[in-house]
Formats: sequence, C-alpha cells, structure tokens
Amino acid sequence: MSRRKTERLLSLVVCLLSARRYLTAAQIRDAVPGYPESFDAFKRMFERDKDELRELGIPLETGMNPGSDEEPGYRISRQAYELPEIRLEPDEAAVLGLAARVWRRAELAGAAEGALLKLRAAGIEAEDISQPGIEPRLQTGGAAFGPLWEAVRDRRPVTFVHLAAGRSTPQRRRLEPWGVVNRRGHWYVVGLDRDRGEQRVFRLSRISGPVSFTGPAGSVTVPPGTDVRAAVRTWGAGSPPPRTCILRIRAGAGHGLRRHALSIRPDPERGWDQVEASYSDAGWWSEHIASFGADVVVLEPTDLRDAVIGRLKGALA
Repeated sequence: MSRRKTERLLSLVVCLLSARRYLTAAQIRDAVPGYPESFDAFKRMFERDKDELRELGIPLETGMNPGSDEEPGYRISRQAYELPEIRLEPDEAAVLGLAARVWRRAELAGAAEGALLKLRAAGIEAEDISQPGIEPRLQTGGAAFGPLWEAVRDRRPVTFVHLAAGRSTPQRRRLEPWGVVNRRGHWYVVGLDRDRGEQRVFRLSRISGPVSFTGPAGSVTVPPGTDVRAAVRTWGAGSPPPRTCILRIRAGAGHGLRRHALSIRPDPERGWDQVEASYSDAGWWSEHIASFGADVVVLEPTDLRDAVIGRLKGALA
C-alpha cells in the first residue's frame, strides 16, 4: 500500500470517527485530503476505499441523519470500533515482552517496539521477565525476508532468483506467496509456483539478489485450508541425506557448532578441539561456520572448506 493511500485511509477513518452524524460523500470529499477534484473520480476512489476499510474489519456504517433529507451518509461507530479494555496478568505481559525481545534485532523490530509502546500506553509494563539471563534472538533469513513478508501480508506476487539444492545454476522463480515459516532455525516461503502451476517451498537462504513485486496488492489468493507449516514439514522430509565434516574449533568457542557434533577430540596442548559434525545444507552450514571467524577451521570436506573461505573473502571485501 502506497504512503499516499495509507495517509488518505487514515484521514478517512479519523474523520468518520470524529463525526457525530452521518457524513455525505460530498462532505467527506471536502474534509479528507487526498481525493481528486472530479466528483466522478472521487466516487470511484471512495468506493474502493470503503471496500478496503471493510476488508480491514473497520465497522463502516451507512445511514440517514434524523430529520434530514440529505442523501445517505457514512460514519464509524466509536463503540463498535474501539477495543474493550485489555487486562493482562503479569505472566502474560512478561510473555509478550519476551516475544518482542526475540524480534528486537530482526526485521520486525519496529512492529515489536510499537506493540510494547501500546501496552505501556495502556498501563501495562511488558518488559519485566522472570529470567533475565534469557536473551532470545531471531534472525530473519537475510535480505529476502522483508519483501517476502510484505508480499504475504499484502498478497502480492513476487519474482526472485533461487538456487535449488543439488543444482549448480540458479533459476528465476515466479511465486504467489502464501506464508513465510521458520522451521528448525531456517526460513521458508510457501506458495504457488506460476511456472509449474503447483505448490512449492523455497528456502530463503538460497535466494540471491532482490525479491521484486510483480503485481498489485490483493492479487494473490490463498486456497482455503492451506497449511504452510505442514507444507514445509512435508518438503523437509525430502531433504538431501546428511553429510559429515571435520572441524578444528578453538577451545571454549564455537558452541553453536558443537551442538551438531558426532564426536569431539580435545587437544589441550594446542588449545583446539577436532570436531566431527553432521550437516545437510552446505550453503547454510558454510555461512554458519564463517560466522565464527578465526575460531573455526574446516579440515574436510574440501567443497565445504572452499565455500567457507569464499564467504570469508566476501565479508572481507
């Protein structure tokens, strides 16, 4: 949704909420900025705006003012629009605060902070948690997450370049996205692949380059009964078999890698541990290893070692 349209709809809602009587279309055109001068053009735009407000769940009413011979008008009942007072128990507020902290350094940080501000405005303190040692973080799958999340929210088709597992050449995909899902630390987008005419799942870490919108908002329809989480679980069942690698990890470091260890052989004299670990996705695994910098060295296999070196050189450049 464009900024101009957002501002017009917001002004329309404020106008109709503030009015104590039904406002005619002509009165609305005069009071709300952003509508065209031509009455015919205004009527067409106003009809679209009314439909949009109702789709958003805003109770737009049509009626006549008592004792008036004017044409039917419009208003938004404040009683029907406003939410009742929200009462949260301390533990419920703590859970909401913890959820907001998960997103604090991720793509939805702005929305999370806005939610906390609303709770504080209502007199609810949502920052206090019973275990201050817990500091959760949720990463959002790189640059692809933001536009794909917007596309799902606004129901817009997209196109992007994707490198499928086992392929050496990336392909451009045209997708009607239905949902973005996190499973076992990885992000996926589920939707209708327009070129293949069927449901497909794409891993966000395999998307390179920008994600582009290819249609207007509202042009994607999610089939009734769609379960995007089940689609990702089913798709994951067909993942490539796990592989093993040999890593040299500095003592006291690389705890995120050690969780995948099949065996660990300490070498106290040199201050390093030799770790045999299991992985499935070489792309994500090489990026994960590279994030530990000089604390981890890949000994085997050579293709994984080369992938990590390539990522480190890219970061240095």
